[in-house]
Amino acid sequence: MGGAHVDRGPGVSAPSPAAATVRQDAGTTLAAAGATALGAGALAPVFTDDRWLPGVLAAVAAVSLAGLALRLAGPALWGWASGGRPPSSRWAALGVPIVPIGQLLALACVLTGLFAPERAVARWVPTPESVADLGAVLVDGSAQIREQFTPVVAVSGLCALTALMMGILAVVVDLVAVGGRQPALAALALLVVFCVPVSTIDGGIGLWPVALPMAGLVLLLWADQHQRLAWAPRRAGGPRRVTGALTAVRTGLLALAAAMVLGSLVPRLGEGDFAAAWPSGSDGPGGSSTGTSLDPAAALQGELTREDPIDLLRVRASAPDPGYLRAVALDVYDPELGWTLGGLDGGRSLARAEVLAPLPDGAPGREVEATVTVLGHDDQFLPVLASPLAVSLDGAEDWRFDSFSATVFAPDVTTEDDLTYLTTGVEPRPTPEQLAGAGPVSPGRPEAALGAPPPLDRSVTDLVAALTADAGTPAEVVQAVYGFMTDPANGWEYSLATEPGTTGDDLADFLINRRGYCEQYAGAMAALVRAAGIPARLVLGYTPGIPQADGSRVVTSNDAHAWVEVFFDGLGWLPYDPTPIDADRAVTLPWAPRPPDLEMDPRTDLPSVPLPAPAPVVPPVDAGIGDDAAAADGTGTPDRLATTLRVAGGVLLAAALVAAPAAVRVLQRRRRLAAGSPAAAWDELAATARDLGLPWDPWWTPRQVAARLGETLPRTPAVGRGLHRSGGGRDADARAAVARLAGAEESASYARPGSAPEPADLAQALRTARRGLLAAAEPRVRLRALLWPASVPETLLTGRGVQRLRRIGAGRRPRTAA
Repeated sequence: MGGAHVDRGPGVSAPSPAAATVRQDAGTTLAAAGATALGAGALAPVFTDDRWLPGVLAAVAAVSLAGLALRLAGPALWGWASGGRPPSSRWAALGVPIVPIGQLLALACVLTGLFAPERAVARWVPTPESVADLGAVLVDGSAQIREQFTPVVAVSGLCALTALMMGILAVVVDLVAVGGRQPALAALALLVVFCVPVSTIDGGIGLWPVALPMAGLVLLLWADQHQRLAWAPRRAGGPRRVTGALTAVRTGLLALAAAMVLGSLVPRLGEGDFAAAWPSGSDGPGGSSTGTSLDPAAALQGELTREDPIDLLRVRASAPDPGYLRAVALDVYDPELGWTLGGLDGGRSLARAEVLAPLPDGAPGREVEATVTVLGHDDQFLPVLASPLAVSLDGAEDWRFDSFSATVFAPDVTTEDDLTYLTTGVEPRPTPEQLAGAGPVSPGRPEAALGAPPPLDRSVTDLVAALTADAGTPAEVVQAVYGFMTDPANGWEYSLATEPGTTGDDLADFLINRRGYCEQYAGAMAALVRAAGIPARLVLGYTPGIPQADGSRVVTSNDAHAWVEVFFDGLGWLPYDPTPIDADRAVTLPWAPRPPDLEMDPRTDLPSVPLPAPAPVVPPVDAGIGDDAAAADGTGTPDRLATTLRVAGGVLLAAALVAAPAAVRVLQRRRRLAAGSPAAAWDELAATARDLGLPWDPWWTPRQVAARLGETLPRTPAVGRGLHRSGGGRDADARAAVARLAGAEESASYARPGSAPEPADLAQALRTARRGLLAAAEPRVRLRALLWPASVPETLLTGRGVQRLRRIGAGRRPRTAA
């Protein structure tokens, strides 16, 4: 009757429960590894290339293989050591943490072999020395997070951090999916990976970074269905099919649709601000507040607000006035994000480069040569002279040159103490006639793209139109903007403490308040020049430094500076510096003379307390978390109500997501109780058993199910009857109620119509059975059944879930076996 016995055919024996469990755990382990690897696909938009991927795949594979080996070898070793006796509950509990510990050790070996093999045993087994080396690589990666824009260059430190993150995530997914037997719950861990591009990329991230994690979700849901519903037995000569596959695919497609719709509603950090949560001057993860490097994703405020400057570089130049030391050019302007690095093209290796960035043919210039010794500078951008011709240093193969931005950078190393290098550059020296005769830049030149007017506030474009109304040549346009920003009569004031504005546009606010420091001045001028249709960019670097008695110059953290470069056809990039700084720091620019009373030394203008983040005309200090500034009231105080509402909304949304499965489960139970039929009551009993992880085989008859559920209830003798019942009486009532529900289900399926019990009796029996089963379960099992009821995905996400549970409860062969 109804599947009490299944004929498996000749020569086919039922596998032992232990072997089936091991085989099922092995399958779930592989599914968890595959889902984690697919989830890593969400990181593709964060990097400029795929050099991060091999480390991630190796880490996930190591975790998976270690888990497989330990789970397969553990029972065999125990059986050999114990003579075949089953392990006690204490030994079984002690064995649970062995797998994740072994997986973490395997992960450590892989990370050592990939990123710090020099002092490891056989280049893979960690030693104290190799652990220190690996730690240094990870610390470098943490610092690089603060120094790069997304998409970031896949340097070794970031690759190591990414592999470590995905390896630990693989351990967590494996522990929840296999150890906790909750593959569907483990799918939530993939949200951690998906949040990285969502929070750092402003705009679309493409289809594959969404589709691949969705495929990982499908794989985990399939593993969950396969684990809970098991394989459907096959008929003689018939194929095996897996139940739950259609459910998993449907849920994955639903998740993909939700990601496409809800992704646009998720708040994002600023484009390229890979470490926006750690403002300049604060300690980020592994970062530093020393301010010894120029960070293109943060302002120079950390250097300029330092009371005790740090010696960074010693320069011995062939000229007494060597000019600027440029580190990096920012060539992308956005009204909300300010000036950012547009991305490096990978560049040429310095070891193979000949002439780097000479001036155009026929453009006059002065060649300067300088020997630079690193004192306390630590950065991936190498300070070089303007229009660099050549850079010579040990380890040149590690450094690259981006010709478009004239930036020397290293993907995998940074400057370090005692590094000495030779830089040769040519400073432009155009005559007034040559500058006046320079015409508009040809649209075919790559620099012309940097002259496209950005979207600006109406007040800014009106100002540019008024300033340049009488200008006829590019030089006159630039001079009009430069003259406006350097005329003391216009009320410009140098200050490290900026004032809040009320327009909602940072550039417009700065042009109204006219108070700021080098980044505001240079960033504003570059934006105005570009608004007039002339190529311009913002450059970060250093002024020449303080002259020493031995003829050298010492560049300190106070010499960190920002200025403007404007491109003129036939002349190249010419620097302009609108910031009022002291004469001993300023660079002489004959085509852009400085008014005498414009001089100001910021080293005497240091505040005694930390400053608020400046208006992000340049790369914002706290892009993505500075929305409060935009929501400030007229006094500059953040709108705390808006912040509170956003936080409260996020908390309520998270609470709703957590409570959703439990709410759906309550609605299902009420519907079944209202139906009052034997099938609905049996479906609810099946759902309760599944939520609690109780035995419920699809091939058992209702009587067999009742017997097995009864075995899970303790048989404590009753002590007293009446109004107050003991645990033993409650358990006996629960067993009787389960038997009554089983009998009602059999009668509904096989007896004559009308013989089923009354709906009220069925509802009371169901309540009694549920109370008994819940009371007999451990508290953690009851909590899991409440927060993540396992029966919800099957009954809610498929159109045939209720009918399938009904067939299972009736002991009929599921259709998937047909």
